[in-house]
Amino acid sequence: MDATELKQLQAPLKQQYTDEPATAVITMRAESHVTEGIACKVETGRQLAEAGLHPAAGGDGSQLCSGDMLLEALVACAGVTLKAVATAMGINLTDASIYAEGDLDFRGTLAVNRDAKVGFKDIRLRFSLQSDAPSDVLEKLIQLTERYCVVLQTLKDSANFSVTASYT
Repeated sequence: MDATELKQLQAPLKQQYTDEPATAVITMRAESHVTEGIACKVETGRQLAEAGLHPAAGGDGSQLCSGDMLLEALVACAGVTLKAVATAMGINLTDASIYAEGDLDFRGTLAVNRDAKVGFKDIRLRFSLQSDAPSDVLEKLIQLTERYCVVLQTLKDSANFSVTASYT
């Protein structure tokens, strides 16, 4: 896909969202079901994934860790956004890799220390690009990727959040 094809693909959507802003708001969903042991099955839209405890929380490492899945969602979103922005800008990427690392203090999630944060304390996202584009153009590409990456922006700015439960 080149920049022209991408713009043609997105033009009617951009016009629709300008004309009818409410149609741009889409509710995405995820679902999981608790299974045997301390695990749950997650519907990914493509296949079933089984998440369990990280080894640092008592897991055996055979199941996906939701923290890893969060970082995987981040690099996936950043990669797709990077490619879309590069295409729109006409930048040829001969290779691109995206890496995410996150520091998590398991004392928080295991209730060992009330002062220890539950969740990632720090997340680092790194891009490694190969391109014939000048460095100032690649810097702009990274800036725009950061600006338009849904998962990155959600993690940075945090969404309004609510929790409900039903009991039977």
